[in-house]
Amino acid sequence: MKKIQMVDLYSQYLDIKLDIDKVMQSVLDSSQFIRGEQVKQFEAELAEYLGVKHVVSCGNGTDALLLAFMALDLKQGDEVICPSFCFVSAVEMVAMLGAKPVFVDVDYDSFLSTKEHIEKAISPKTKAIVAVHLFGQAVDMQALKLLAQEHNLKIVEDNAQALGADYVFSFSDKSQKKLGTIGDIACTSFFPTKNLACYGDGGAVFTNDDVLAEKVRLIANHGMKQKYHHQCVGINSRLDALQAGILRVKLKHLDEYIAKRQQVAEYYYKSLADIEEIILPQQVDYCQHTYHQFCIKVLNNRREELINYLKQKDIPTAVYYPEPLHLQPAYNNEEQHLPISEKLCQQVLALPMHTHLDFQQLDYIIKAIKEFFNKK
Repeated sequence: MKKIQMVDLYSQYLDIKLDIDKVMQSVLDSSQFIRGEQVKQFEAELAEYLGVKHVVSCGNGTDALLLAFMALDLKQGDEVICPSFCFVSAVEMVAMLGAKPVFVDVDYDSFLSTKEHIEKAISPKTKAIVAVHLFGQAVDMQALKLLAQEHNLKIVEDNAQALGADYVFSFSDKSQKKLGTIGDIACTSFFPTKNLACYGDGGAVFTNDDVLAEKVRLIANHGMKQKYHHQCVGINSRLDALQAGILRVKLKHLDEYIAKRQQVAEYYYKSLADIEEIILPQQVDYCQHTYHQFCIKVLNNRREELINYLKQKDIPTAVYYPEPLHLQPAYNNEEQHLPISEKLCQQVLALPMHTHLDFQQLDYIIKAIKEFFNKK
C-alpha cells in the first residue's frame, strides 16, 4: 500500500506529467515569465468555465481578498461581517485596511455562515459581508443576496475552498451558477493543496462588474494603466506565467478531480455512518460539495486521542481550525462568545482527502477509525 497523505500532489502530477512538462517548457522557451500569453489565456479559460465576465489573476488568495476590498473602497471605520470559524485571510485583509472585522457564528451542521447570524451583526457602519464557502460547499447565497440588497451591502465570496461547485437557486427553473459568480466580487486561491492548484502561490478575483474588474486590474499593477503613471494607490500582485500554464492544464481536469473527491467522500459516508461518536459532514441541498476537506466531528473530547491513534497507524489528519478567529490575540475579541465556532474548534478533524486515494488506503483508514472506537 502506498503511504497515505493528506494530499497526494505527486501522484496527480504523474497523471498529467506530459502536459505539465510541455507547458512549463513552453514558458521557458518564450521567456515570458510575467504576464504574457499563458496568463491571458488562463484568465479567459477560467472565466469561460465559471461563466463570469472577468477573471483577474494575482499573486495569491490573500492578495485576491485585499484587491477585492480595495476595489470596494473599504476604509477605516467600515465594518465587514466575517465568520469566526474559517481561515484568517479575509479577516486580516479587512484589518490591514483599517476596517473592522465583525465576527459571527456559523451553523453547527454545515460549518457555514447563515443569514440569521449575519443579520444580527449588521450595523450602520457595515459595508460588506464575506461569504466563506468552507470545506467545499456554499453559504446560502440566495438568502444572503436578498439580505445584502435589503441593507445595501456588498458580498465578497471567499471561494478558495469550493471552486467549481454549482449553486442551485430555488426558483421554479432551478437555475444554477458557479460559486464565485453570485456575489459582487469573489476571490480564490491556487495554493498547491486546493482543488484547482498551481505549484506555488497564486490567486484570482472574479466579478461580473466591469468597473470593479477595471479597478482590481489597476490596483494589482501599482495603480497603473500606463507605465509609471499611477492613477491610484496600488500593490504588485501577479500570477506568473509558469503557474498560469500549470493551471491551464489542471483546469481541464477540475470536474474530474471534483468527481474523484466526491467518490472518496461517498465511501467515507457509507463506511463510517454507524460510528456513534463521530458526526459526518452535512451536505447542503442547494450546492454541490467539492470536498476540499472531509471534516468529521469527534464527540466526547476524544479528538486528540483519535489523532494520536491514527498517527501510530501512519494515517495523517489535520485540525481545521484549532481556535476561532475572535479569540485569536491579533483580533482581541475575548469578550465575544460564539459558542458554535468555539465548539467546532474542539471537535472538527479532517481525514485524508484527495484525488488519488485508492480503496486499499480508504479501507485501511476506515478500519483504523473503527478499531479506535470499538476498543474498550
